[in-house]
Amino acid sequence: MNYSERLKLLHAICVAETYADGAKPHIDLADYHALDAANYLASFITFRAIQNADRHPAEELKENFDMLSVYQAYAMLIYAFLTMPLTQEEIAPNFNEAQIIIAKTLFAGISDEQLAEIIESGLHKFKLIGDADVEHWSEYRENLDKVTVSFVIAGSDDESPHSKEEVLPLFGQLLSQLCEAFTIE
Repeated sequence: MNYSERLKLLHAICVAETYADGAKPHIDLADYHALDAANYLASFITFRAIQNADRHPAEELKENFDMLSVYQAYAMLIYAFLTMPLTQEEIAPNFNEAQIIIAKTLFAGISDEQLAEIIESGLHKFKLIGDADVEHWSEYRENLDKVTVSFVIAGSDDESPHSKEEVLPLFGQLLSQLCEAFTIE
């Protein structure tokens, strides 16, 4: 199984698990595209990380709006790590499209002006983290990359030593670290 097939399979599995009523969605991996899978998985992982970190975006929308852009930057980092291996299959990620899709998914229901502000500020933070040469940012990127790869393997390989449910809390820990780094006291 190549990497793009793993992403599509994991996407389908995560979609199927979100059906709380027991309904089974139509799952044909030929209907999925690797970049759509990366968009979905970046949003899914970020949403779960927010839950695991016990964060409250609805409250932050009112009291700490800039924290939403931290979530956006975090999701874009995950998207980057999910899509890097796709370049070996000559599939180029579309960061401009992804940041909009991810923001609309994570922050459904807010105004277009707020959404634009989150995307712009999130992109700035994403670039700041991605370009930083400081050791703690390099280590952070490396850790997030490892956890992202572990999640893909755990969710798409029956031989994985861990389940994706065991890996998901690690995303919450990494999100908490990022939130702390951008918290202004």
